[in-house]
Amino acid sequence: MNTGTLYLIPSTLGKTPGNNTIPEYTLEVLRKLDVLMVENLKTATSFLQWVGDTVPEYEIDFYPLNKNTPEQEIHSFLKPLLNGRDAGILSEAGAPGVADPGARLVKLAHQYQINVVPLVGPSSILLALMASGFNGQQFSFHGYLPMDQKKRKSMITQLEGESRRHDRTQIFMEAPYRNNELLKDAISVCSPATRLCTATDITLPSEEIISKHISEWESMKLPDLDKRPTIFLLYAKE
Repeated sequence: MNTGTLYLIPSTLGKTPGNNTIPEYTLEVLRKLDVLMVENLKTATSFLQWVGDTVPEYEIDFYPLNKNTPEQEIHSFLKPLLNGRDAGILSEAGAPGVADPGARLVKLAHQYQINVVPLVGPSSILLALMASGFNGQQFSFHGYLPMDQKKRKSMITQLEGESRRHDRTQIFMEAPYRNNELLKDAISVCSPATRLCTATDITLPSEEIISKHISEWESMKLPDLDKRPTIFLLYAKE
């Protein structure tokens, strides 16, 4: 039995007037698909309207794939692929499977020998690492740090120590409305010689990337990161 192909389709990292991040080939694949696994239906349909010339929305089979989707339901998403239909995982922002629930379906697809094809598009994590000037040979992404401030500061200190010992760039993020708190916590607990980078609104007109030693952060006016998607990077190896 011939199975369909599962395409991993990156989306823009924010609303842009034009396309400066997604290759035309990726968009052409998306325009042909009538089976899509999406994290949020509203933002997915908005993105499809931005892309243009896609299969009409009423003809697309949408499957909700988020962190709360039950495992058994995810298994059912394989049915169209096993019946020979191509499908796509459309990320909420950035690349599917990278800090994204799409990885759960990709894992199952491999178990059923379904062909998985990753398509080119933006990833804020890699773009931030590229722009930081930190070690791009050894790095770790830690997702969200603890919400509790005491635990969050302890984790930052731990990550700083690991960065110093292993010559490793540490990458993490926060809910946009808590960005300013995280920035202040990092500055307050890290050593003056440690370097910190904030990569905000990547690929958007308001993009702002700042990479400095903690000692420099302490003496400058801090950027307002409130409700702006931001990637944080620490590098403590001198």
